[in-house]
Amino acid sequence: MKLAGQYILPAPPARVWELLTDPVRLAKLLPGCERLDPDGPDRFKAAIKLGLAAISGNYSGTVEFAEKKPPKSMRMKFSGKGVPGFVDGVGHLDLVENSGQTELRYTGEAQVGGMIAAVGQRMIEGAARKIVDQFFAAAAEELKKQ
Repeated sequence: MKLAGQYILPAPPARVWELLTDPVRLAKLLPGCERLDPDGPDRFKAAIKLGLAAISGNYSGTVEFAEKKPPKSMRMKFSGKGVPGFVDGVGHLDLVENSGQTELRYTGEAQVGGMIAAVGQRMIEGAARKIVDQFFAAAAEELKKQ
């Protein structure tokens, strides 16, 4: 499954970068995230509970930041397992200054297995897009508070 998109966030890239790389703040923005604990440099253990169609369930896994170029870009690796199945993926974020705001562009690719894979590509992509949209909406609200 491949995902790509862009969002305008109401802050300059440096503030967006701070938000996206702060595990405490990041955990509050990720839909269903119950824990995001340090597990080495730029690596975190995650516990996530999702209640979204066929991907509902509890997942545990890791999130890792790589190839960081503050405040312009980074690569993220993620993996998670739960009763509904597993997901492994990688994503790339680019932050571009745009009149005092940040245009965030993302691309990503994920492999899914288990019961999740059985529900069909369209349903999985729709659920993934909903999670991404919720995350960036929460990020925009958080940035407006500062």
